[in-house]
Amino acid sequence: MIFGQSGTIDLVLIALFSCGHVLLEGPPGVAKTLLVRSLAAALNLSYRRVQMTPDLLPNDVTGSVIYRADSHQFEFRPGPLFANFLLADEINRASARTQSALLEAMQELQVTHAGQTHPLPDPFVVFATQNPIEEEGTYPLPLAQLDRFMFKVTVDYPTAESEQKILKSHHATSGLSSPEQLNVERVLGPEEIMADRQLIRETFVRDEVIAYVQKLVHATRSDEVFQVGASPRAGLMLLIAAKGLARLNGRDFVTPDDIKEVYLPALRHRVVLHAANELAGTSTDEALAQVLEQVEVPR
Repeated sequence: MIFGQSGTIDLVLIALFSCGHVLLEGPPGVAKTLLVRSLAAALNLSYRRVQMTPDLLPNDVTGSVIYRADSHQFEFRPGPLFANFLLADEINRASARTQSALLEAMQELQVTHAGQTHPLPDPFVVFATQNPIEEEGTYPLPLAQLDRFMFKVTVDYPTAESEQKILKSHHATSGLSSPEQLNVERVLGPEEIMADRQLIRETFVRDEVIAYVQKLVHATRSDEVFQVGASPRAGLMLLIAAKGLARLNGRDFVTPDDIKEVYLPALRHRVVLHAANELAGTSTDEALAQVLEQVEVPR
């Protein structure tokens, strides 16, 4: 279904099997939505999509209470949040109030409405997309919200070879390809995902690698280029992501190379550059890459 996005697919799989959420940033038409729909079909998981707009209310996402005339009682009607995969399309177009409605769900895997707590399906993963080009009518995501995402994945245009494969495979469907049309095969279910998550938790990590992660996140706090450095949660997400990558590569232990590979997508949305450095043209990825070069790698 998806061509030329192998790195993105790996990161999405790591997040899924590591209980993480993913922020996908890229221009329109690079298969961000199709990727999530295809993954849900391949894993036999429920999928819901919400188009985030400025007039969207929190209840439109979480659900609302309605009065049932037949039973003379109020009943909670779940919103689209109650699915295994929630795709929040163009999340930065929703107001801060609606964005914050996702916070409890992403962290606690539950929704509290009218004093009652409603558990979400397990597994539950939020995939949010945002367009890096358009800024009119958008609301920047607060740092507390960004910190809930395991990865911020930059989805770029495919290579010429991959784009030719896309054109060849999907032109007959007039660009309306879907997992249902192309008969995506179901390969796993929720039970296998839960078992794999436990396997990732058991992945061995040397003390030297843990110290390496701590030095990397601490370096972002002491570097003058950053106004806000990486938090302890950032280090934890980095370590968990590296464990997922190790298992994806068939190993039961984490290496420093695993840390390096997931370092940028795990940290780029958790740090904030000083305004002067942004005006000078320094990007967050460039600043983080300099930190990665400066910190000594364990043997």
